[in-house]
Amino acid sequence: MQIVHSLDPLRSAVNALRQAGPLALVPTMGALHEGHLTLVREARRHARSVAVSIFVNPRQFGAGEDLDAYPRQLERDCALLAGEGVELVWAPTAEAMYPQGYATNISVSGVSEGLCGGSRPGHFDGVATVVCKLFNQVRPDVALFGEKDWQQLAVIRRMARDLDLTLPHVDAIIGVQTAREEDGLARSSRNAYLTPEQRGQAASLPAAMRKAITAIEGGGAVDAALATLADDLLAGGFASVDYAELRDAQALAKLDSAIDRPMRLLVAARIGKARLIDNMAVVTRT
Repeated sequence: MQIVHSLDPLRSAVNALRQAGPLALVPTMGALHEGHLTLVREARRHARSVAVSIFVNPRQFGAGEDLDAYPRQLERDCALLAGEGVELVWAPTAEAMYPQGYATNISVSGVSEGLCGGSRPGHFDGVATVVCKLFNQVRPDVALFGEKDWQQLAVIRRMARDLDLTLPHVDAIIGVQTAREEDGLARSSRNAYLTPEQRGQAASLPAAMRKAITAIEGGGAVDAALATLADDLLAGGFASVDYAELRDAQALAKLDSAIDRPMRLLVAARIGKARLIDNMAVVTRT
């Protein structure tokens, strides 16, 4: 496995891998867990070689967020990836990704608005900018992202479509089902911020979401189901709920009532030092 930190060796490594066949990219910020490794294994099903990027992107963190505290464990991460047979790790420095004088920003309207885009201003500009750069640097045939960040996935697909990026087609951006713990909590690097007590309380998030989905799919009022969800989270140990919304799964338009197209329940809530996000599919019963 090659580990590279600057563009010249990256380009040489990518050229060699592409000669052997299709190349998949799994972008990450490190602190890898089983959810990331699930993406790597899925990537192997779509390509001859797998590259993983590890970069804690400062441009997607806002003022007062956890940039400095975000876990960085490159040696451990690389050991995990080597065990999965990954061919290339692209771990640039901030200076390599954003050299002195860097002045370009990508902003995706529509799908980036509200939800995490509302509570984290500028976040998705940072996401779109770094992912665009990663696509151009690695030139993958496919790229894989977890569905846990559903809004992020929508932003990236919109950006790739609008900018005619180097991936063969938008379907080459593959969303992979959220990896979950036994109690249903979505796997996340930020789960490491939780104390043992908070970790137990955090399981109320997927439980409350499933309860709300059952109510909505059964014909119950959306606003009542969402209000109960928020109450359940606060009663379960969460300090606050940033949002709990039902949205069209594709356009991400906010919904006040159920529709006969795929929907998504999206939630963000805070417990201890962690801000946890999750989403689940909602399907109308006919």
